[in-house]
Amino acid sequence: MFVLEAKLRGSTKQFAVIDEMIRTAGFVRNSCLRHWIDNRGVGQYDLSALCAVLAKEYEWAKKLNSQARQASAERAWAAIKRFYDNCKNPAIKKKGYPRFKKSRSVEYKTTGYKLSEDRQSITFTDKFKAGSFRMMGAFDLNYYQPKQIKRVRVVRRADGYYVQFCVAINRLEEVQPTEQVIALDVGLMHFYTDNRGNKVENPRHLRKSEKALKRLQRRVSRKVKGSNKRKKAINKLGRKHLKVSRQRKDFAVKLARCVVKSNDLVVFEKLTVPNMVKNRHLAKSISCAAWRQFFEWLKYYGQVFGKIVIAVPPQYTSQECSSCHRIVKKSLSERTHACECGCILDRDENASRNLLAKGLEYLSRGGHSRINAQGHLNLCQISESEL
Repeated sequence: MFVLEAKLRGSTKQFAVIDEMIRTAGFVRNSCLRHWIDNRGVGQYDLSALCAVLAKEYEWAKKLNSQARQASAERAWAAIKRFYDNCKNPAIKKKGYPRFKKSRSVEYKTTGYKLSEDRQSITFTDKFKAGSFRMMGAFDLNYYQPKQIKRVRVVRRADGYYVQFCVAINRLEEVQPTEQVIALDVGLMHFYTDNRGNKVENPRHLRKSEKALKRLQRRVSRKVKGSNKRKKAINKLGRKHLKVSRQRKDFAVKLARCVVKSNDLVVFEKLTVPNMVKNRHLAKSISCAAWRQFFEWLKYYGQVFGKIVIAVPPQYTSQECSSCHRIVKKSLSERTHACECGCILDRDENASRNLLAKGLEYLSRGGHSRINAQGHLNLCQISESEL
């Protein structure tokens, strides 16, 4: 799957209707979750049947397209199923019990909307009668057939409303083999260091914007609750946070594409970022680096360009000597690896060489299989997490 996004242009009255659609979708999702909590043994089919019951009970819920209601029920079931899967896995301590959420989007399947002939406008045809919206940045839709569009999602963000199209197509690009291999050791001082000693600086988007964010947060706290000035201040704060998240994503996407396209084999660390952010001294810096997002895009572009992208365990890669494989213990403050065998390297470069050795060993054992990273679920989750 491939996701295309465009910004909607419309009147204030139309966007007020969009807000009603989003609230209705959130109501259906939370109602399904409440039904599951109150009734033991409820399954996915029961949640789908509940959508018709809600439409009969509430007139305003009936205005929403039936498939949009079904999509909201599927979201509720996805949270429930994730909870069940976590309960079966003893390695996961926090099971993630499903919670009620304030919705920021509404999703349609194949009905409830209609595209114009030039595919630059979209009209929502359900009983909410939101009308037609002009789409800014939807030129790529002309390359795909309407039957290939499987989902349409309307998302509300701090700077406006966006529409996302989930297109059923496998994105593949042919590139010439480079006969190069690379191993990446990510860090906080440098975003990553490869096995050849090359370093990429950490952009630190959040750290650079902290002063402006604090100033905007103070303005919000000084406004009277419920006033229009407070709403405007909250919107400005949200726009700034949105800009930081977009800077972080843009950096991760471009860097991942460059790394994968210029190498035939990419090895990176299999890090458990949720456990690493428990360190209160480094949590903000780790979250700002967005390693997990970078790794997801590495996997995605590995599938797009047909390259091998694998993750290996990082245990002892910083302590082991890449030359003689002797363990040389060092603290986090020691940035130079010095071994008795005469090997003197940068700490991160030594770790990246060990990662490459592990990756090649893993390949020699035949443990690598083609990574399925078509981008449907991963990219949709990434987009929604930045709302």
